[in-house]
Amino acid sequence: MIDVCNQCGLPKDLCVCETIAREQQKIMVKIEKRKFGKKYTIITGIKKEANIDEITKKLKNKFACGGTSKSGYIELQGDHKLRAKAALAELGFPEETVEVE
Repeated sequence: MIDVCNQCGLPKDLCVCETIAREQQKIMVKIEKRKFGKKYTIITGIKKEANIDEITKKLKNKFACGGTSKSGYIELQGDHKLRAKAALAELGFPEETVEVE
């Protein structure tokens, strides 16, 4: 039996919900300084439809750092602001929608 997507009604292998969600987002990348001068890269604006947990896992592997995804944002340990735009573009987000502060 074929699984059907709840949002678009297409079969799961033809579903385009995740692709559409990636194209319609405004993503912000910024650095936050915390205790003892540690820097964290904060990526906001990614919606749940874009599978935020999988994106976090891929970014952590690419940057070789720790991190987590909490309530709509991704938190990576270290300063990855300059490389984040290119990494998000590799994951399918248009570069025009990614803004680096």
